[in-house]
Amino acid sequence: MSEARGDEQVQTVSYLQLVDLLRRIFLEHGTSPDVARVLSENCASAQRDGSDSHGIFRIPGYLSSLASGWVDGQAVPVVEDVADAFIRVDAANGFAQPALAAARSRLIEKVRKAGIAILAIRNSHHFAALWPDVEPFAREGLVALSLVNSMTCVVPHGAEKPLFGTNPIAFAAPRADGDPIVFDLATSAIAHGDVQIAAREGRMLPAGMGVDRSGKPTEDPRAILDGGALLPFGGHKGSALSMMVELLAAGLTGGHFSFEFDWSRHPGAQTPWTGQLLIVIDPDRGAGQSFAQRSEELVRQLHGAGQSRMPGERRYARRVQSLSVGIDIPLHDWQRLQALAGG
Repeated sequence: MSEARGDEQVQTVSYLQLVDLLRRIFLEHGTSPDVARVLSENCASAQRDGSDSHGIFRIPGYLSSLASGWVDGQAVPVVEDVADAFIRVDAANGFAQPALAAARSRLIEKVRKAGIAILAIRNSHHFAALWPDVEPFAREGLVALSLVNSMTCVVPHGAEKPLFGTNPIAFAAPRADGDPIVFDLATSAIAHGDVQIAAREGRMLPAGMGVDRSGKPTEDPRAILDGGALLPFGGHKGSALSMMVELLAAGLTGGHFSFEFDWSRHPGAQTPWTGQLLIVIDPDRGAGQSFAQRSEELVRQLHGAGQSRMPGERRYARRVQSLSVGIDIPLHDWQRLQALAGG
């Protein structure tokens, strides 16, 4: 349904309508049915939950990378069972989410048996929000931690040129009486997608987010994108966490460090070719009691201390709204998506 919201025409669609349209777009642009299904659900979920920088905003980047030949949309992940609590996946130069989907049931089986399991994904492209990778584990009573490194765009603390990626970390834990606690944060001062959105909308950024091509601090997102770079959050602390992500997501998995791949021969490539690590834990093995109850007590104490909103709650509220009344998408964006799907 199309209607005006303020000065902008919007199309209101259901989550399933958006998933279907995105699935058709991915199929139209060369992915396999399995890859199209996983990516469309992932991207639509981000849009549903208000993660605008990782929803339909990312579609042009996906398609540009596919068209350039940089990423294989037909890749079939190779899952290797290498130890009692360790699974290794070669994403075969495909996207990371289908690689996770291919190993997920085996990963949970190992967690239930051993109490903990590790999934190491290499040779993969991750271009989406990271929280959808971990939230489903928390909904099954498990604790999940995931790390992904990205393309070089962050200057390490005390350095002079970019070396790290935005290198996000995502964490999810179950609660007894509420939605899981879930956070997803970049180790850079701001996510790269948020810089792109600010540049598109003509907004300046807060101080301390990045530098221009000469290394001078700037609040102009266009200067950051035009040969500049981001800064780590919290100075040396964020920089150390970013280094940890490089070591665990790339060094441990066998993926590329943020500085190791060269996409110069693939004009249009936008998806970083790196690695991802997931650690999943059965928390009741360690607590000897209901971890979800302990988690709920922590939330209660945080509320008592004055913290009004827990990590992930804004996304959950937006999700309820979207599933009830639909997802508002600017009409010009919806029409563009329809055209990408072949009409």
